[in-house]
Amino acid sequence: MTLLFVNQHYYPDVAATGQKLTDLAEYLAARGHAVHILCSRGKYLAGALDAPARETRNGVHIRRTGRTSHGRSTHLRRLLDYAGFYARVLLHLLFGRRYDRVILLTTPPLLGVAGGLARRLRGQEYAIWSMDLHPDAEEALGMAPAGHPVTRLLHALNDFGYRNAAFVAALGPFMRARILARGVAPERVAILPMWDRKEAIYPVPPDENPLFDRFDLRDRCVVMYSGNAGLAHRFDEVLEAMLALRDHPDLYFLFAGDGPRKQDIIAFAERHRIRNFSYVDYVPREALVYSLNLADVHLLTLRREMAGIAVPCKLYGSMAAGKPTLMVGPEASEPAQAILDAGAGIVIDPDRAGGRTVDELIQALLALAERNDLRTAYGLRGREAFLAAFEMDVVCEAWARCLEGRVPAPETAVTAA
Repeated sequence: MTLLFVNQHYYPDVAATGQKLTDLAEYLAARGHAVHILCSRGKYLAGALDAPARETRNGVHIRRTGRTSHGRSTHLRRLLDYAGFYARVLLHLLFGRRYDRVILLTTPPLLGVAGGLARRLRGQEYAIWSMDLHPDAEEALGMAPAGHPVTRLLHALNDFGYRNAAFVAALGPFMRARILARGVAPERVAILPMWDRKEAIYPVPPDENPLFDRFDLRDRCVVMYSGNAGLAHRFDEVLEAMLALRDHPDLYFLFAGDGPRKQDIIAFAERHRIRNFSYVDYVPREALVYSLNLADVHLLTLRREMAGIAVPCKLYGSMAAGKPTLMVGPEASEPAQAILDAGAGIVIDPDRAGGRTVDELIQALLALAERNDLRTAYGLRGREAFLAAFEMDVVCEAWARCLEGRVPAPETAVTAA
């Protein structure tokens, strides 16, 4: 098949969507498909990638459009990047070459509208890889008022794209339920979760991890938040727990990555003089195995209203590394169900905690810090679940079946629950 994937980010960008798309594209190219990528030359954070406008890498034909990126520091900057990329995508789909199938991701939002127009005007088949749901996310975060005419218009446009797709890939059952509620036929919505690669992320003993000495973390229980500190995540309870445990001699809180909430987290730690804390930048993907293995416990958070809208893929990295995950967020969500079903960690649902979320979080942190056997058991079960359902070859094989016209039924699909 001749396939075109469309997403704002691709290798060598650090964005998670670009990294997963790189994995899938190269997997499909190795199977003999002609795989093309249409992406931006702008970086996820800001600026331009040090990469050519056109190249073929590991069998994948890459076309990078545009020359600048305004970055993600403000909504206006992000919208400017989205608008420029969207216009180029629409022109390509309407007037460029034809493909056996076009697969549209959801960065920028509403790319499905371009797919729907291309199908109506020239019969171009397409699918949607739903990494996030828009404008559901903006509505949940209060950025798009529910019932407002603009919000209703955005929903109508998004529904047009999803309903006309040959199939839609949802990241889990809660996202699938939201997509079905928008009027998409059930037989056209597959559950295909995110993944990591077993040869890229695996358990590494401390004495074989060069980052331990760099960060002087030996003999401490490291509680790590890795990845994007975004608006979909909740940090108030985490920060209060850090404050309560700032004098604990054996606990250390390490944040790695970036995101809109990064400066808030740093400012809180500085204001309250939390010394057992640091925030470091993203590491290159090839060093991620060492970064994730710095942790004894991985933190994951999610706002209740974002359940089924955003699915944090950082969970699969911690499971692949054989580390327990401590989540603060709704049990009725993809990551919580994966953790609970696998027995790979602890989930604290604020709605169930009855105002004691911070206390429960502190108790969980202390228990995990004191009991190496508990951390080991959670980590082993997480690694087993990862290999069975969230490893790259497992999920990419399911993707190949979908692209070949065999969309799996929900009860037989690879699922995140």
